[in-house]
Formats: sequence, C-alpha cells, structure tokens
Amino acid sequence: MTKLEDIGEHELLAIISQYCDRKKIGDDGAILDVNTDKKLVITTDVLVENVHFSDDTTPPHSIGYRAAAANLSDIAAMGATPIAFTVGLSLRKDVEISWIKSVYQGIQQCLQKCTTEVVGGDITKSEVNVIAITALGEVKENEVIYRHRAKVGDLILTTGLHGLSRAGLEILLYPQKYAHIDDETRKKVIFAHQYPEPRLDVIKLLKSINPYPKVTGMDSSDGLADAIIQICQKSNVGATINRRKIVIPSAIKKITNDETAWNWILYGGEDFELVLCMNEETAQYLQKRLGKNCHIIGEISASSEIQLVDPENVYPKLLLNQRKTFQHF
Repeated sequence: MTKLEDIGEHELLAIISQYCDRKKIGDDGAILDVNTDKKLVITTDVLVENVHFSDDTTPPHSIGYRAAAANLSDIAAMGATPIAFTVGLSLRKDVEISWIKSVYQGIQQCLQKCTTEVVGGDITKSEVNVIAITALGEVKENEVIYRHRAKVGDLILTTGLHGLSRAGLEILLYPQKYAHIDDETRKKVIFAHQYPEPRLDVIKLLKSINPYPKVTGMDSSDGLADAIIQICQKSNVGATINRRKIVIPSAIKKITNDETAWNWILYGGEDFELVLCMNEETAQYLQKRLGKNCHIIGEISASSEIQLVDPENVYPKLLLNQRKTFQHF
C-alpha cells in the first residue's frame, strides 16, 4: 500500500485536486461569485481521529461523507443554501493514499446532493488524522434561521427520527454485546450513524412558502434535548414537550430497553436532523409535505422550565437536563 510518506506533499495535492473544482483551485485562494442581495453563512467542523472517528466505527468513505454532512446540516440549520467547501487535512505520514482518496470520495458523494464542490483547503503533518471542513452558504436576510427568536405559542417541530445514530455507534463499539441483533436492524442503525442525511430538503420547502415564514431553530447534531435547550436559552423561553409525540424508532426497540432508548433519543446526538419553532400553519404545512418524516412534539411556553410531559400520566414529568447532553469538555 502506498503511504503519504512515499509520495510527498505535491503529489498528494495532485491527487486531491481530482476531487475539487478545477476552475477555482491552483492559486492562493478561491474566487467565488457573491450575490449582493444575500448574506454569507460560514461554518466549520473539525473531526479528530479517535475522538470523532476510528477504524472500528467509521470507514474512510464514511468519514468524508459525515464530515461534509455535518457542515451541510449547519448550513441547512441557518436556512441557507451551500455554495462552496474547503477541506483542511492534518495527516499522519504513514496514512495510506487509498484512505485519503476514499475520504474525498465520501465528501464528493455527499456534496452531489447539492451540486456544491470543494474549492480549496490545506494539508499539514500531524500525529493523528484531522479533517477540518469549512462550508460557505448564502441566504436572504429575511430567510435566516436563528436560535434566539422562538416565541411563546410557537410549535416545536423535528424532522426525521432521533437515536438511530447513537444506536449504530453502540453496535459498532460493542459488536459482541449486540451479536444477537438481526442483520436488517444492524445495517439500518449503522447506516444512520455512518451516512446521515443533511436536511436541505426542508429548507427548500420553507423557501416555497410565500411569504417566507418566521422560523427559529438549529440542527440536532448534539442531541434532540440539546437543541431544544439551546433554543429556549437563547430565546429566553421555556417549552413543554409531549413525550407521546416523540417516536421511538422500531430499530431501537429491537436493540435496547425503554430507558436506554429514551436516553439515546434525547441525548445521543449525531442524527443531524432539524429542530424548528414556528407558527401552527407553517408546522402543519411541513408535516403534511414531509409526512412521517416530521413530528410536532411540543410548544414554546412562557415558563423558564423545559418539561417533558406525558398527557396520559404514564411517566412522571421530567426536566430536560443539559448536563446529560454531549459536551467535549
């Protein structure tokens, strides 16, 4: 296997250029066309070996895909449309060239969803492999989705299902513990972890509404509970979440008990869905268009508390706990 130390920096750059926009690379910076009637959105994610990925849980193609998806999810969470990507690599000298190619192929596959390309980046030597992606997007002033604009009476809507990525990671980390799980369930949750779907489709739906609705929100990369808590804190409001409206994925029911399932759903993270607050008319429109891929789970309240309640009183009322959400430190 050819390794990075066998070919050097310039030959590596020649290989990487095959996965970039050839018209925009080759100089000290990329020149992009800018729409003067729109705002520029910039977001960066850094993925570190043995923190965000490892050989045990993530093949290189998935590493690239997930890195791109994380940034596209942030762009979608701002209500924006992606326009360009840059990729920074810090690499061990013994990393195989096939590994690097596969990472870029994963990035390329994810970006095909939005006809966006890599327009530059950087490479350096490192003790561990690190991928830093910066995504650029554009959005009209009145279409920006912030976290701090939730109002009392807004409905809280989530896209997709939560907890599947955490379930997939669990199976990858502890294969013997879950050896009894059937192949279909195993593949479903592992795919959810390795190939998340950034919800740019929801932004397209919102842009089809005239006039554009007022929407507050963020993505659920650090968990459903974290997103709700952050929106409420930024907006100085509370929330009442209906436990009965949060779907427990059937795949998770096959893997673990009820208590752990709820922990994965609320605090697992890396599902890269959207958590949005809006008026009832807009929420019902999205739910109708997205069908089972969309759930109205609660309402913004004037209280300072964020409550998880069960209308049928089967479970006690709970307060969502930020200390249980994912934090690096």
